[in-house]
Order: sequence, then structure tokens, then C-alpha cells
Amino acid sequence: MMYIKNLDKLLENTRCSKCRKAREIVLRTLNKALEEANPQKAVRKSLKKMRRGVIEVCDKLFSYRKLYVIGFGKASGEMALAIEEIIGEDIDKGIIIVPENIAHRYRFKHLKTQVSTHPIPSIKSLKAGEEIVNIAQEAGAEDLVLVLISGGGSALVEVLRPQITLDDLIETTKLLLKSGANIEEVNTVRKHLSLFKGGWLAKMIYPAKTVSLIISDVVGDPIEFIASGPTAPDTTTFKNALDILSMYNLVDKVPRNVLDLIVEGAKGLVEETPKPGDEIFKKVFNFIIASNKESLEEAKKYAEKTYGLNALILTSRIRGEARHVGLVIASILEEIFKENTPLKKPALILAGGETTVTVVGKGKGGRNQELVLSAAKTIKGLDGVAFASIGSDGIDGVTDVAGGIADAHTFEKIREKGLSIDEALKNNDSYSIFSEIEDYVYTGPTGTNVNDLMAGVVLK
Repeated sequence: MMYIKNLDKLLENTRCSKCRKAREIVLRTLNKALEEANPQKAVRKSLKKMRRGVIEVCDKLFSYRKLYVIGFGKASGEMALAIEEIIGEDIDKGIIIVPENIAHRYRFKHLKTQVSTHPIPSIKSLKAGEEIVNIAQEAGAEDLVLVLISGGGSALVEVLRPQITLDDLIETTKLLLKSGANIEEVNTVRKHLSLFKGGWLAKMIYPAKTVSLIISDVVGDPIEFIASGPTAPDTTTFKNALDILSMYNLVDKVPRNVLDLIVEGAKGLVEETPKPGDEIFKKVFNFIIASNKESLEEAKKYAEKTYGLNALILTSRIRGEARHVGLVIASILEEIFKENTPLKKPALILAGGETTVTVVGKGKGGRNQELVLSAAKTIKGLDGVAFASIGSDGIDGVTDVAGGIADAHTFEKIREKGLSIDEALKNNDSYSIFSEIEDYVYTGPTGTNVNDLMAGVVLK
């Protein structure tokens, strides 16, 4: 399946045959990574129906009297399609919460669909929470609740603590997303404003069994931070949340209700999230069925076999400011080009994870475009070098594109347009650059989410 819809345009949009070939390898390799992250494929590999009332998940058998299905996240719709295909007739009740921009894709026979918003929560998120609570509380001790979790779930579904209003949550979410905080830090705060995240959903479901199928969009795959860990024990505390607000200078900026709740919680005056050792987790089983690392490994095999490249996965755990990460990766590509090390040409380097952007300007962009733009200066003039970075969900920041691509001639194309990389980075305006030179990577919403994917090629 070809996810990259403007592939042909991106291959034409270069100035030498070597860079065209490098672009093709980069883009087709990233497309292969997206194919491996396909949620339907992941579910089919992980779940089997043995007979009525018995399923096998990742080689473990589960029996049930009634079967309930709950799903939320950018990949939950695709996961649910496979669930219906495998065990649809066994489902007694279920609901799938999907982003409103892709809801039209899903028509289920046995499951209800409800739309919600991302990345900023809304009244639709609270309504989704109410629907899920009703199903969770209906399940009995002999029943099983199959929970489909993927990135984006933190915004799509919410049950707020009574001290917090929707406006409080919206303002806090916006502040966190612009602060430069990583996803673990963002979700630590969100968990402590919620009665859904941080293990609370598992507590609602208890005493029924909880079996969660999870597609990871968090570096290192820590279950408690994926969609803010609704079925995982929470190791973070109100004190941690307060420290994060302090670290990013948000104590005086978040709504008063939020600060009061977190301060009271840090003093032990508010009930904490469910912790490791709580008896409810004896009936909870969490399985990661797709991740960034698996996608990178499949992409590496594809590039080696198809193009005969010397390939290396740098890491699936990239973090840090996007513009700094871009410079580091570009420096590695430059080293390969000039010194034939750490890989000999022709070479491919792959990486994944999730960088951050501390927003100080008023431009439009996303972490992947900012990362590639920062790399463009270093790889200028290196014929046969191309580099791209994309969000696996098809959405980079608040833009409608997945990311961007650069090669040896990107810098000169930008300069000829009278534009400046430095000025664009200063104003967080990478999208304007990539739109002008038509080097954005467009997939549309992919229906999956396994962090960001990066690929760089150096040809002989």
C-alpha cells in the first residue's frame, strides 16, 4: 500500500539523478515502515478466536461470558475493523472513539462509533468518556473487556476530576503542548487531572478482566504513558506533575483549579491514581502489538533486500529539540558521504522516536518539518544524499502534512525563493518553507501512530 500520496511529485522535485534515486529509496523505505505499523495487520498477528467464548492474545488464552470492546486513539478504528473480522459475532457491546477527521472511514456491524477531537480535547471527549464508563461498569466478574489503545487517546477521551472544568483542561493541554515538554511529562500532568487515565479505566472495569491491545506512540513503549495509561498502574504522582509545571514555568500560567488540585494532591489531600500492587491489576493484561522499533526493523530489511544498502538503525528512542536532532542526523550523513564511516556507501540510516519543539515564534510547522529543515544546511551540495522525517499518523504539528524531505539541493532552492532557513526556524515556520518549495510529505491521516520515522540515504 502506498501511503505517501505525493511520491511522484517529490521524485520530480530535485535537480540531479542521484538525489532523485536517494529520494526514492528514502520515501519507499519510510512507506514500508508505515505498512508494518498497519493496525489491522498488527491485530491479526496478535489475536485469534479459538471458539465461542475463548480468544488467544499473544499466545495467552482468555475465556469470557460476555465480551465488551472499547477503543480509542488514532489507530483504534483500523484495529476495530480487524476485531470485527475475527470475533465480531462474539461482541456483546462496544464503542470505538475515533478522530472526527477520519470517522467517515468506519462502518461497524457490532460496534458503535463516536467522534472526538485531537490534539485538543473538547466536549466530545467528555461525552466519549461517559459512553465508555457506562460500558465498563456494565461488565461483570466473568466478562472480558477488550480495550484497543493507541496514540491520541489522551485527547479523544476524558473523565475529569470534579475540581477541573473542560476549559481548565483545554488551556492546560495547550500550554503543555507548546512548552517543549515530552509526551511522558505531558501525560503525567494529564493523568492527575483525570479519572480515566493513569489506571482509572482498569479500576472501572474491575472485577471484569481487562485485555488491552496497544499500538505504541511513546519512545521506549512504556505502557503507562501510551494514551496516558488508562489500563496501566501509574508510577507517577501529583508531586511529579507539580515538578513538571515548575520545570516548564507553567505554575503561574495554568488555570487556578489545575494548580490547586495538583498542589493538594502533592500534599496527600487528593486520592492518587491506581498504583502498582493494586489488586485490580491482577485481572489486567496489556499487550503492545505494534511499535516504532518493529517498523524500523522491517524498513531496514526492505532497504537491504531491495536496494542492497548498508543499513543501520540508529535508535528508536530519539528525543530532544527537533532542530538539534536534525543537525546530528545530518552530521552523520555528512560523515558517511565524506569518510565512509560509520557505514560504507551506499548507506541508509534509520531512526525513530519523538522530538519536541519549544514554540517561540508565530509560524506554522511541526517537529518533523523543523527537524528536516535544520538538516538541509548541513547536507547542501552532497549529491546523492536525501533525508526525510514523518509523523507516522500523517500529521505533523498543526499542519495537514506528515513531514518533509531534503536533499543536496534543498538549501539552494530555498535561497532562490528569497527565503531563509534560519529565519524560518527562529519563527517556527518550517511549513511555509516546505509548502513554497513543494517538499512536504503528504499521506493524509494514516490510521496508525507509532511515533516519528526518519530515513537518510547516502549513495556512491
